[in-house]
Amino acid sequence: MKIGLVRHFKVMHAYPEKIWITPSELTKWFKDYDASDIEEGETDLQEIEWEKCYSSDMFRAEKTASAIFDGEIIKTENLREVPAYPLVHRNIKLPYQLWAVLVRLAWLVNHPSQKDSKKSVEKRINLFLDDIISEGKANVLIVSHGALMIFMRRELVKRGFSGPRIGHPANGKLYLFEI
Repeated sequence: MKIGLVRHFKVMHAYPEKIWITPSELTKWFKDYDASDIEEGETDLQEIEWEKCYSSDMFRAEKTASAIFDGEIIKTENLREVPAYPLVHRNIKLPYQLWAVLVRLAWLVNHPSQKDSKKSVEKRINLFLDDIISEGKANVLIVSHGALMIFMRRELVKRGFSGPRIGHPANGKLYLFEI
């Protein structure tokens, strides 16, 4: 069985123009990012005949999946990006990059500001992988998001799959896992 993980193509949404932003400006930026178009690219699917394709139901992943896979695409919220929320709602200003780091760290340590816990994300990934592996299809393509790919890789390796390490997943690149 082969499972291919692909991160959506690059999102065409610039970082905030202002260096210092408030929590409400950060929230708006995340919302605009989620609604932005992608810069279509090329994905080398290694001439593998992919039997099935699953995609996050977020626009950027759906559009990427449609660009690289010709058959039916099964869209699911189980593959959605982990939503990010500001740690505080007071009118303090921090640089965007610092906000981004703090939000991800808050999620990793299960800070109450983050609505989806790390444990709940791991659970939905495990249930999703259980389902696709139990179907027994030989070659499954999954189009999702960077953070989820890192967790999926870990779970695939635990289940006996071999494949590359994923540090910061490249947009539109196939990461192939085989058992």
